[in-house]
Amino acid sequence: MIIISHPTTPFEGQKPGTSGLRKKVRVFAQPNYAENFVQSVFDVAERPDHATLVIGGDGRYHNRIVIQQAIRIAAASGYARVLVGQGGILSTPAASHVIRKYRASGGLILSASHNPGGPDEDFGIKYNIANGGPAPEAVTEAIHARTQKIDRWHAVDAPDIDLDALGEAQVGEMTVEVIDPVADYADLMETLFDFDLIREKVASGLTMAFDAMHAVTGPYAREILENRLGFAAGTVRGGAPLEDFGGHHPDPNLVHARALHDTMMGESAPDLGAASDGDGDRNLIIGRGIFITPSDSLAMLAANAHLAPGYAAGLKGIARSMPTSAAADRVAEALGVPAWETPTGWKFFGTLLDAGLATICGEESAGTGSDHVREKDGLWAVLLWLNILAATGKSVQQIAHGHWARFGRNYYARHDYENVETGKAGAVMERVEGKLEELPGTRVQGMTVASADSFAYTDPVDGSVSRNQGLRVAFEGGSRLVLRLSGTGTEGATIRLYLERYEPADGRLDGDTTEMLARLAAAAEEIAGIAALTGRTAPDVVT
Repeated sequence: MIIISHPTTPFEGQKPGTSGLRKKVRVFAQPNYAENFVQSVFDVAERPDHATLVIGGDGRYHNRIVIQQAIRIAAASGYARVLVGQGGILSTPAASHVIRKYRASGGLILSASHNPGGPDEDFGIKYNIANGGPAPEAVTEAIHARTQKIDRWHAVDAPDIDLDALGEAQVGEMTVEVIDPVADYADLMETLFDFDLIREKVASGLTMAFDAMHAVTGPYAREILENRLGFAAGTVRGGAPLEDFGGHHPDPNLVHARALHDTMMGESAPDLGAASDGDGDRNLIIGRGIFITPSDSLAMLAANAHLAPGYAAGLKGIARSMPTSAAADRVAEALGVPAWETPTGWKFFGTLLDAGLATICGEESAGTGSDHVREKDGLWAVLLWLNILAATGKSVQQIAHGHWARFGRNYYARHDYENVETGKAGAVMERVEGKLEELPGTRVQGMTVASADSFAYTDPVDGSVSRNQGLRVAFEGGSRLVLRLSGTGTEGATIRLYLERYEPADGRLDGDTTEMLARLAAAAEEIAGIAALTGRTAPDVVT
């Protein structure tokens, strides 16, 4: 085995965020850029002798190039085995499952999630640890520290392997196995949900439309929805993964999945409409004539999870990210289980899941999942909705209205101001942060501020502390607004403003969301001054 050592120098800005390292393709395509980061991961990652590594991604542009190089670097770094998805494909939740099932020491997931793909668009690399979840902060900090000092990367002198052919190959002394990316995941879903019941309902008329957005979930959705559950051919739209996602933005929201929304609001709409994102970890749920916010979906899935065989024994707890609405908290209270509020980022759910303190988790950014893997899981959420519809015989709209009549309704919206000049975005946050101490007890737009703070989280399992996780202003009666800067983009900054108004079960449950949140939106502008400081008079995306 010939190992070649390549001299290199550090690149600035290789600090992994909540979802790994994300940059434009042109940045990753620089000589040594991807290699530096991958080598830094392998230099600090904990692994036993004869370790197995999982590699896969969402099929976006530049994936295959980086996968081939990562394989050669892994061989030179002492890994004994690499499992790679056929065609370089592995959805993020499927990669998590493969890591866990085959007891790998970790995995590289090559994706920029819901960000656009193509030669001029985005690329990303994320490292997941042995539990199948994203690397915790201690690991990402160690990776970053290594990227700042790296002076060489090593690779075995070997040709590319055939990523499209199932089977084994040798790269130096390391075995590379190209695996079916779908089978293990699809088999896991069959253990969690009542496929026989869903098949029966499909045969008797249950219908759906699924938009895979020409991203990674296409092959998974076709196998599970059409082949195993019997939905009609064509139920899965955009099912072929493309390097540029067909020129579209693979984000399952009402802007980028507008065609699905229009289908579901039409007279001949199917019973369920759903979509997933670039790497398969997010979901969109729309019933006939009704959109279900991710926050409400989390709460409704938790309230009805017992209807699926995998959750019939009940939940150990429910966890949500801080910006996610408190709707799930009311379900947890009714079930008599803990409700956990964490920072944004799925890695914060990992310790709770590993410790058996939570079963179902969710984020307002369309991520929902459970303890079956250590990532959010778009198709899992869709299948749980299908199981609930099949078991109850109710429509999505009936499920939603029944839920609100029992728990009350959290009207909710997220306003995204994208690609804001970093300095201006920082000025908005500084303005709000400077007001936090003086806001409680004051009245804004006729509402009394009950509390205001910068959210900090102490992990109940490992005791780690995460500060500055978002600014919160809560009003009497259960309404609130939250501001934070997103770390998922590749240029500028995204200001995310979250608006939440709680309406009790005997209140107005059928209002228009924009109308119901109008006063909160005005309060947010009065407090934060987004328009005044950035010049943005309206958000780019509302979800």
